[in-house]
Amino acid sequence: MLRRSSLVVLVTVVVLAAAGGVAFWLLSGGEDRPGVYRGEFTTAIYAPISTRAADGKPLSLIEVFGEDTRRLAVAGGRSPLRQGTSAVVDDCGDAVWGEGVEEVLDGCSQMLKAAYTSEDGKTAGEFFIFNMASAEGADLLVKAMHDRAFVRRETGFDASRSSAQARSMGHYVTVSWVGPVGGTGRVDLAAEQVALDRLGQVVQARVVNAA
Repeated sequence: MLRRSSLVVLVTVVVLAAAGGVAFWLLSGGEDRPGVYRGEFTTAIYAPISTRAADGKPLSLIEVFGEDTRRLAVAGGRSPLRQGTSAVVDDCGDAVWGEGVEEVLDGCSQMLKAAYTSEDGKTAGEFFIFNMASAEGADLLVKAMHDRAFVRRETGFDASRSSAQARSMGHYVTVSWVGPVGGTGRVDLAAEQVALDRLGQVVQARVVNAA
């Protein structure tokens, strides 16, 4: 039986290893899709929360977007990301467009999201977390976002030059989507992507509590 402190370290290591171990899937840019998408499926480390039945407490805005997430540091001396609006969406179908999304989202009980803008105004993004019924359903959502669907965004960045990452972790799916505001040409968004993706660490606490 792993101690809770050991489990936290193990989850963190697995997340970081996964982040470096998958390839980018290139998509056709456009207003409603990212220019680059990367998806990751759940792993055995999230088995304690493979179903919502094992982790039934709903997510709250304060849990996901608490005080310490109001301003996200970005590596490499880049401008920090500051939180704007946040919301809980009870009908997950309102947050996703695409073919057959009603079937894919069957069992999704809530989606939480928040918008972020860099303090220099050059970058913006959004973070989403879906509360699915099972790990299988979470994996299906990640796949659907590659094949035929994606989240609806409200932030005015350039989607054609943006980057998005989706992860299924147990019965949750997180999506971090970031893009440039204005300008032209290719932009390195890796540091901002990592900063947004760290918001998904809320799932690790759920693993620890369920273990």
